[in-house]
Amino acid sequence: MRTLNVHQVDITHYRLIDLARFADQAEPFYRWIERKARQIVGAYRSLSEILLDAPKALIVDLVNACYTDSSDAKPLLFDGIGRVYPHTKACFYFFAWMMRDAPQQRLAPLISRMQRLDNVSKLTAEVDTLAELIFEYRSVVRSFEWSAVREVVIDRLEGSRRSISGHRYEPYVRASLIAALQYYYSVHGDYGKYQRVEIAAKQLKIGSHTIDVAAELIPKSGGESLQLLIPVKTRETEGGGHSHLFTRDIITAISTLGAQVQSRRVVVVIIASNWSASEIETISSHIDMIFHFDMAPNQFFGFDEDAQIRMNRFVESILGDTDVNHI
Repeated sequence: MRTLNVHQVDITHYRLIDLARFADQAEPFYRWIERKARQIVGAYRSLSEILLDAPKALIVDLVNACYTDSSDAKPLLFDGIGRVYPHTKACFYFFAWMMRDAPQQRLAPLISRMQRLDNVSKLTAEVDTLAELIFEYRSVVRSFEWSAVREVVIDRLEGSRRSISGHRYEPYVRASLIAALQYYYSVHGDYGKYQRVEIAAKQLKIGSHTIDVAAELIPKSGGESLQLLIPVKTRETEGGGHSHLFTRDIITAISTLGAQVQSRRVVVVIIASNWSASEIETISSHIDMIFHFDMAPNQFFGFDEDAQIRMNRFVESILGDTDVNHI
C-alpha cells in the first residue's frame, strides 16, 4: 500500500482504503437485490430504474422477497469489522442505509412502536417502513445505482466501526476472507459444493487455543462441515527466537486442532519484520496456506492485491474442490 507524503508529512487515509474494501464486498448483496427486482418486474432494468419508477406495492413485494428468501445461497453483508449480519438484519440495514443513517439507533425503536400500536409483526412493520421510505424519498435520493449506494455503505460502515471495539488486525484478515468468498459468489452465484458459509463473529476458542478468524462451510450433500481456521500472529520485534517460539506454538496448536477438528483447513497469517524463512517453511509444511507480511504490525492495513489473489484462489480451490497446486 503506497504511503502518501506531502511536504514530508504522511497524510495517507488508511481508514478510507480499508472501508472502501469492505464496501466493495457488499456489491454482491446489491446485485442479489437487483436480480430479485428484475424477477419481480419481468424486465432487465437496473435496480435504480426499478426503484425510481415502481409503485409502492411492487417495492413492498421486493423488500418482502428479500427478507423471506429461504435459499442457502445468499450473499453476505457485514459490519465495519467484518462480522456477518443475520440475513433479515442484513436486509433491514441495506435498504435502510440507502434512505437514512443509524437505522438501529433511530429507526428500530420506531419499528418497535409500530408493533405495539398496530399489533403487527416485526417483518410487516420493517417491510412497510422500508418501502414507504423508498417510495416517499426516492425523488430526493435520485439514484440507487451501485456507485451512489457504495458511498453510502462506506459511511455506514465507518459509523458501525466507531461503535465497535475489536482486535486490531482481525478485521483486515476477516475482510480478506470475506472478499474471497464474495468474489466466488459474484462469479458463480453460490458457494460451490457448500450450501452456505458461516463466519464466526469473534475469535474462536478450540480447547486451549484461540483462532482469530474462522468460518464453517456446510456442505450441500450433508456430512461433516469443513472448518476454515485462520490464526494471526504479530510481532513488533524482528523474528529471531520469537519466530522459533511461534513456530513451535503453532505446530503444537495444529496438532491439537487435528485431534478435535477432523475436517479443517488452516491458514496462518504472520505480520512481522524479518521472520525466519526456515521457520516459515516449517509452518507451511503443517498447514494449507501461509501469508507472511514482512513489516511492522503498525504498518499493516490489510492484504495487498497479490495476497488477496492468493486468498481468492485458495478459497476457490476449497469451494470448487479444485487443484490447489496453482496457488
